Amino acid sequence: MKILLIEDEVELALSTIDYLKSNLVLCEWANSVSSAMDKINGYEYDCILLDLNLPDGNGFKILSELKKQDKTDGIIITSAKDTLETRLEGLKLGADDFLTKPFHLSELLARIQALVRRKQFNGKNILRFNEIEVDILSKTVKANGEAIDVTKKEIDLLLYLIGNNNKVLSKAALAEHLSGDMADMLDNHGFVYAHIKNLKKKLSDAGCPDYIKTVYGLGYKWQE
Repeated sequence: MKILLIEDEVELALSTIDYLKSNLVLCEWANSVSSAMDKINGYEYDCILLDLNLPDGNGFKILSELKKQDKTDGIIITSAKDTLETRLEGLKLGADDFLTKPFHLSELLARIQALVRRKQFNGKNILRFNEIEVDILSKTVKANGEAIDVTKKEIDLLLYLIGNNNKVLSKAALAEHLSGDMADMLDNHGFVYAHIKNLKKKLSDAGCPDYIKTVYGLGYKWQE
């Protein structure tokens, strides 16, 4: 799961990033409208956490731009300004949820998980594909009823592939999903191949068919 945190309060941002990271969530940070738009224009996110009061403008400007671009990223507004007008404006511009500051980080994580489940997996905590079962909350995988020993990256990769069933995903898109904007600094995306290879072997050893297809020159896709 990859999150974009748009927040100008440094202490809150750092504590949020640390908490999400400890719960195996990849979190990137922008502290202004301009830096947020740079990230949004260059990357895809499962969820965006949006503060409304930013040093170079209002968060509603970001919401308007997301709506204009038909972006499907889930959006949770985090704001100390909790008025009916603010909530209505946020929902009208496409926000999915509103969390009033100050908030408990455990509640924030629960809201993120619920939003991602609702948008990507029809609100389910357990994702099933034929003989494969993924528990999204506990980050565990079973195949044919037996547990598979997978890494966090492999679970993220598996969820991303199943969530984009029958769609070709480029190595660059997979690298970005697994490593965020750090992927731009890498000389190549060989680590994607390594994760794909390891995941394919573990699924095969558990008795699964070869669902991960290589599309030569383009990338990979999950296909029955």
